[in-house]
Amino acid sequence: MRLENPRESRSVWFRARGLMLAALAVLAAGGCGGSSKPEQAADGPKKLRIAVIPKGTTHEFWKSVHYGAQRAADELGNVEIIWKGSQLENDTQGQISVVEDFIVQKVDGICLAPLDSESLVPYVKHAKEKGIPTVIFDSGLADESIIVSYVATDNREGGVLAGKELGQQLEGKGNVILLRYNAGSESTYQREEGFLETLQKDYPEIKILSSGEYSGTTPETSLDKCLQLFSRFKSEVDGCFAVCEPNATGMLRALEESNLALKVKFIAFDPSPDLVAAMAAGSVHGIVLQDPVEMGYQAVKTMAAHLRGEQVEKRINTGVYMATPENMETPQMRKLLAPPKFGD
Repeated sequence: MRLENPRESRSVWFRARGLMLAALAVLAAGGCGGSSKPEQAADGPKKLRIAVIPKGTTHEFWKSVHYGAQRAADELGNVEIIWKGSQLENDTQGQISVVEDFIVQKVDGICLAPLDSESLVPYVKHAKEKGIPTVIFDSGLADESIIVSYVATDNREGGVLAGKELGQQLEGKGNVILLRYNAGSESTYQREEGFLETLQKDYPEIKILSSGEYSGTTPETSLDKCLQLFSRFKSEVDGCFAVCEPNATGMLRALEESNLALKVKFIAFDPSPDLVAAMAAGSVHGIVLQDPVEMGYQAVKTMAAHLRGEQVEKRINTGVYMATPENMETPQMRKLLAPPKFGD
């Protein structure tokens, strides 16, 4: 019987041990069964963090924008939206603070509805310098060279639709009040100017009683302003136009309190349950409609596409429509008069 050489035995043992450790290392790197799934996940698209900053968070319109933004994130699958905005739509400094906070957080992209077209420019520029691109939605920014895309309603066309509808309702004659919204809001400025230009061009016999008063950003401030206007022009006014949901809601209340609701032709911009009910009852004669769900959806989709290196359109029009008592029960108008909202 041959005796083993101790040195040879130890050498065989060390070689076997080395082979065993190498095999274990391969298994650990590849996972159970040698799968390469973790490596594929690491090489796949990373989850994008996109901040979505509305003008405010209380009005019905923004809740529907939120719904559309979340729907886009859900469809894309690897996108997280972070929704944050000021409660009130006159808090420009608050919105600036939100933008700055997201820059510090190093989000991948920002979708912003600027409260002021000029004041937000330096902060969008700062975000770009930090490698964070911005898609603007709803309301324009003064400098479009620093943004990826502008996703919005054609707001001037919305004002044109309002002017045409009110002109037809008045049969081309009468006295009209325009209630402006808030200084610096680019979207409502475009509606106001489109409305005035249409009346001046197409209905020269219609007189503008007042077009320089601002409602402020809440139904309450709008109510106060409208009561002042109706107290002054009660015996003269035949028609009026309010350019967004909060000031239209305040104007409706003022018409009711002044006993003018069934006498004055009233065109609103953006729906609310109260405005829709009033249109069914005959005290609102038209509502200009946007598609807030589509706006939120397209803003997030556009940002995600840009972040993945795809070409995107510089301007995306999400549509504008006129609802009246005659067409409000059609499928398209019913959908736009009561769009889904985040949290429903």
